[in-house]
Amino acid sequence: MNKEEAKARIEKLARAVNYYRYAYHVLDKSEISDQALDSLKKELFDLEGRFPEFVLPDSPTQRVAGKPLEKFVKYRHKTPMHSLNDAFSKQDMRDWHKRAKRLLSDAEIESIDFFCEPKLDGLAIELVYQNGVLEVGATRGDGVVGEDVTNNLKTIEAIPLRLRPVAKIIADLKSAGFDDMAAAVEKSGLRKITVRGEVIIAKKDFERINQEREKAGLAAFANPRNLAAGSIRQLNPKIAAARRLDSNCYALVSDLGQKTHQEEHRFLEIAGFKTNNKFSRYCENMEGVFEFREYWRENRAKLPYEVDGIVAQINNNAIFDKLGVAGKAPRGAIAYKFPLKDATTIVEDIQVQVGRTGALTPVAILAPVEINGVTISRATLHNEDEIERLGLKIGDTAVVGRAGDVIPHVIKVLPQLRAGKEKVFHMPQNCPVCGQKAVKKEGEAVLRCVNQGCFAMRQRSLEHFVSRAAFNIDGLGPKIIEQLIDGGLIRDAADIFLLKEGDLLPLERFAQKSVKNLIESIQSSKRISLPRFIYALGIRNVGEHTALALADFFGGLENLKNASLWDLQNIVDVGPIIADSVFGWFGDKKNLDLIEKLFHAGIVVEPYIKKRGKLDGVSIVITGTLDSMSRQIAKDRARLLGAAIAETVSKNTDYLVAGKNPGSKLAKARAMGVKILDEKEFIKILEGQGY
Repeated sequence: MNKEEAKARIEKLARAVNYYRYAYHVLDKSEISDQALDSLKKELFDLEGRFPEFVLPDSPTQRVAGKPLEKFVKYRHKTPMHSLNDAFSKQDMRDWHKRAKRLLSDAEIESIDFFCEPKLDGLAIELVYQNGVLEVGATRGDGVVGEDVTNNLKTIEAIPLRLRPVAKIIADLKSAGFDDMAAAVEKSGLRKITVRGEVIIAKKDFERINQEREKAGLAAFANPRNLAAGSIRQLNPKIAAARRLDSNCYALVSDLGQKTHQEEHRFLEIAGFKTNNKFSRYCENMEGVFEFREYWRENRAKLPYEVDGIVAQINNNAIFDKLGVAGKAPRGAIAYKFPLKDATTIVEDIQVQVGRTGALTPVAILAPVEINGVTISRATLHNEDEIERLGLKIGDTAVVGRAGDVIPHVIKVLPQLRAGKEKVFHMPQNCPVCGQKAVKKEGEAVLRCVNQGCFAMRQRSLEHFVSRAAFNIDGLGPKIIEQLIDGGLIRDAADIFLLKEGDLLPLERFAQKSVKNLIESIQSSKRISLPRFIYALGIRNVGEHTALALADFFGGLENLKNASLWDLQNIVDVGPIIADSVFGWFGDKKNLDLIEKLFHAGIVVEPYIKKRGKLDGVSIVITGTLDSMSRQIAKDRARLLGAAIAETVSKNTDYLVAGKNPGSKLAKARAMGVKILDEKEFIKILEGQGY
C-alpha cells in the first residue's frame, strides 16, 4: 500500500468509525457488532502506526492520547456557565413561575411554555469545536474559569471528536422543519461552535468499577457523580478511558438562530452529540411539568444513569434571555429535585414516650421538614446511649432521614451550626406518666417503667392489640382507646369485646352510625389466626416473624402455653432472649387469666396449619394499596403458603408485589432486577395458579 492509498484508507476508516459511534450513541442503533467495530479500529491503529503523518486530529485512535499532564491549564469561558437554583415542591415551582412572570409583558406571559429533561447527576462540561473538530473541552470550575481537560474528554466515546458533515446537518435540519437554523449553519459553516453538557457514568459501569475496587481491597466510590468528576480530573487520560464514562449534551451556546431550547436539543442530536432527548418532554404548562417530574420520580430506575430530579426551562429562548440571571442562576430554568432522602432541620425539643413494655424512648421534636415526599416532625432517638453517640443537644441542627423510607431518624448532628443556646438533655429517672422510678436492667440500654398499672403502658398495649398486624379493629385508634380507658369502659384487651352500643353513645364524637360501625368491626375481628393472636399479646421481643415461627412450631395455643424453656430455645429464629420473654410471659398468671377472659368474650384462635407449597422460602415485599384485600391480609395469605414477608427490598427479595402508589420500593426493586408482580399476578399465585 503506497502513501496515497494509505491516506485515503485512513480517512475512510476514521469516517466509518465515527459514523458507527454516532449511530450507537446518538441514534441508539448498533449497525455493526462491537467486535466488527473493534476490528475497524485495529486496522486504523495499525495503518496510523505505519503512516503517522496521516493521523487526523479527530481520529478515533486519539481518544487516549499523550503522556500524563503535570497540571491542568485554566480555561476562561466566553460566557459564564451558570448553576441552577433548586425547587422541591409544587409550591416552589409555582413561586418560581410567578417571579418570572413579574418581569414579562402580558403577551410574553401568554407564550410561556417549558422544555423538561432529567437532571443529570454528573460533571458539567463545555465543548468547543473549530471547523467541526473538538478543540477544547473544559470543566465548569467557578462558572467563569474552568480547567482544560480536553485529553480526558476525548476518551469518552459519546463525545464526537468531529461533528457530522455540515451538508448532512443542513439537510437533516431542513427535514426536521428548522429552516432558519439550517440557513444559519450554511452561512456560518459551523466554523466555531460551543456546546455544554454533562459527563456521567452508567449505573452498570459504576457497579462494575466498585466491584473491581473491592476485589483489589480499595475503598468503593460513594456515588456515580464523584466517580465521573474524579475521573475527568485525573492527569493521566488512560485512567479516564478505563472508567468507560458517558456524556449527554443539552445546551447550544452559539447563536444559530435557535428559537427554543427544544430546537437546541434537536440540533445537538443532528450534529452528532448524544442527548437525553428520548427521556425529555415539551410541556405546555406547569401541570405538564408536574406530571413529567412525577413520572420520572416513579420510574427513575428505568434510566441507565443516576438522576436527582428534572430540569424545567422556559422553552422560548427570547423570553429566557430577557429574564437574565440572578446571582449565579438563570431565572428561566430551575432544578425540580426529587424528594430528599434526608434533610437538615432543628431539633426543637426532646420528649420521652412510654411504650407498651414500659420502655422510655426519647423522641426528637423537629421543625417540620419534608423527606421523600412526607412531612415529618418527630424522630425516634431510641435510647440515652444513642443521644450520647450523636452528641445531640436540644436546639441542634441535625440531618434527619427515613430508614427504609418509613421510620424517621436522626443521622448526625451539625455542631458547627450551634449558636450557644443549645441545651443538654438528660433522661428522666422516673416514668413521665405515672411517676414511678424507671429501671435499667443489666445488659439493656433502655430505661423502663415497671409499674404494670401505668396508664401509658396500658394504652400502648391496647393500641398494639388492635393494630392492623394483630386484631385489626378498624376505627379503634389511640384517641378512642384513651377515651375508653378514661371513662372506665375498658381495663384490658378482653373488655373491648364486651362493649355495647349503649356504652359508646354517651361519649364525645360518637354518633349512632359510628358506634354501630365500631361494634361491628369489633365483633367481626373475634376469629383470628394463631400467628396474629400471638403477636397481639404484646410479648416483649416477639414481632410478626417470631409469632409466625412460634405458631409454625407449636401449631396451637395450648402447646405454646405449656412449652418448656428448652423447647422455645430450640426453635429456628428464636434465640435465648426471645425464649426467656415468651416463657416468662406464659408463666405469669395474670397473662393466662387475660387469655381465658378473651376466650369468654368470644375470641376464637384458629389452629395453625401451614400449607406447604411453591412459596416455601420465597421472599416477598408488598408495597402500595391493593384493591381486593388489605396489605396485612395479603401478607397473611402469602405466609400461609410459606413465603417470608420482608419490609425492605434487598438482593434476597424474590418478588415485589406492587399495588397503587407503591413509592420508592418499586424503583429500588427495578434497579435491583427484582421480579415485580401486579395484584392480579399475585392473586394467581395465592390461588395456586403458579408463578
